[in-house]
Amino acid sequence: MKKSESQKSKSPSQLIDARIKELGDWRGKMLSRLRTLVKEADPKVVEEWKWRGVPVWSHDGLICTGETYKNVVKMTFAKGAALTDPSGLFNSSLDGNTRRAIDFHEGEKIDEEALKTLVRAAVTLNKSTG
Repeated sequence: MKKSESQKSKSPSQLIDARIKELGDWRGKMLSRLRTLVKEADPKVVEEWKWRGVPVWSHDGLICTGETYKNVVKMTFAKGAALTDPSGLFNSSLDGNTRRAIDFHEGEKIDEEALKTLVRAAVTLNKSTG
């Protein structure tokens, strides 16, 4: 069976599960933890699978993505430039007018409460502009 055919038969959540398992290292564990925190912050979040293999979380519009690279797991917030970030989580894509991202590296601790606050702020922004 071709990869595209097998992907079509799976839900976005199943595809994200498969990506986490496929990574099999700290990146998979980090992506899994970030996913859990997004779901804790917004139990009504919708998981999607876009752009040939990027986990996406939405609620009344795109909240953020969970991209995995060789040395980093990146959470990109679609409207991050419009969000208040009192904890200073954003550390990547700071020059753009719209997006902001957080790069997580191996062994790095997540400020879980600050991240959940940021996710909730993104949902509130989506609701106010949607």
